[in-house]
Amino acid sequence: MAKKTPGLNTGSMADISFLLLTFFLLTSSINTDQGIQRRLPPPLQENQEVPKINQRNVLRILVNMNDQLLVNGEVLSDVRQLKNITKDFIANPTEDPHRSEKQSKYIDDLGENAMVSKGVVSLQNDRSTSYAMYVAVQNQLTLAFNELREEYAQQRFGKTYERLSESEKKGVQKVYPISISEAEPSNYGGKK
Repeated sequence: MAKKTPGLNTGSMADISFLLLTFFLLTSSINTDQGIQRRLPPPLQENQEVPKINQRNVLRILVNMNDQLLVNGEVLSDVRQLKNITKDFIANPTEDPHRSEKQSKYIDDLGENAMVSKGVVSLQNDRSTSYAMYVAVQNQLTLAFNELREEYAQQRFGKTYERLSESEKKGVQKVYPISISEAEPSNYGGKK
């Protein structure tokens, strides 16, 4: 009589598979998309009027479907130029009549008047603009405002923005608020 070979006990195979799957899920790195951290303004109240903005105070940035930049009607060849253009427009150190106006405003957190820009960055993208270009533009705009705040902190307090107290940081943020108006994307290039 032939010897019968015993069958393999596979009862715990599912448990082992589950443990291996769990191990690899927990130990593997997951790439995440880039994101933009920004606090949005509250929605307008029903009886609240939309503030009127002098056209001089608007820096217009358009990004087309080919990821090309147009800043106040001029083509920009490199997105990295956007930071300095934005800084010059917002700070307007030479009082250029083609850049944003400034007004003297009392800042509670600083305990004094400061010259605050009335400048607004108006950004509009084409629906076909790449996400990488969108993030690059947002990063350059954020860099511009962060550098303006850093320079003001150095000039006013003699220390870096990060070393300021919370009250001082709020004051600097009021001198250089991030004022970016983002229009709904359009179909400049005709793609849908």
